[in-house]
Amino acid sequence: MANLRDIRNRISSVNNTQQITKAMKMVAAAKLRKAQEKMTRTRPYASKIAEVAGRLTGSNNVSNPVMRKPEEVENVLFIIVGSDRGLCGGFNNNLFKEVEKQLHSNFQKHLDNKSLSVVAIGKKATAYFKKRKYNVIESFPGFFDDIQYDATSSIMETATEQFIKGEFDEVYIAFNEFKSVIAQNRKVQQVLPIDAENIGNVKSDNASEQAIDYLYEPNSQAILDRLLPLHLNMQLWRSVLESNASEQGARMTAMDSATENAKDLEKELRLKYNQARQSAITTEISEIVSGAQALSEN
Repeated sequence: MANLRDIRNRISSVNNTQQITKAMKMVAAAKLRKAQEKMTRTRPYASKIAEVAGRLTGSNNVSNPVMRKPEEVENVLFIIVGSDRGLCGGFNNNLFKEVEKQLHSNFQKHLDNKSLSVVAIGKKATAYFKKRKYNVIESFPGFFDDIQYDATSSIMETATEQFIKGEFDEVYIAFNEFKSVIAQNRKVQQVLPIDAENIGNVKSDNASEQAIDYLYEPNSQAILDRLLPLHLNMQLWRSVLESNASEQGARMTAMDSATENAKDLEKELRLKYNQARQSAITTEISEIVSGAQALSEN
């Protein structure tokens, strides 16, 4: 049985760890509230832009380069949104494994031809996909230290320009969508080319609203040309905010679980400590009694 000093040291170490995990849980909870506020403000705006863009693309007399559908998909780009820090459970690994599963299921030909490229957002995504020899053409470690819309839109604008030039035929975004503090939805969605049938899939329940024939000034084509780039930027911005909120929720849950595990381990160690202490006392008493008996016999 371990000696009392070793057990006391372990109990002290577990207590210190427990204090750290408690503090990290509180920090994650504070960050989660802020992240949720940003996310909830962005969701209706992004949805309404998609709805308006859907109405415009539904017209037969409009077109845009981002709606170009290639005859054959030769080059594919994946924008993968991870995190900069760990200690958030399976937040990153679950997403990365889902992405790899889809890559090997649907894009094995592109992997073999080295025509699949990755843009990694966050240190964890950068390290994971570079280590596994994926073609990471651009990475953004430290991205979540200061989340800015301009930085996010710059990434999407670059991908859009590459799509328009024909460097990529399809562009996808992979991220964790916030569902609740303890759950996230792993999403891999195509953003380019824009599908006129799916972009406006948010339908109104009001029949009279659906029947309205809108007049556009100066014209629907001019509005569409301004709206689609904004729609694409908002798709990535929303993905980043969803991922950030999901990360804080996952870290909060992971730290809470770690704190509870530390409490259980402390109880177990204290039980061992008491058993070892009782054993030592019993041994000492036995030695004293044996010595007393030996003296009395002499």
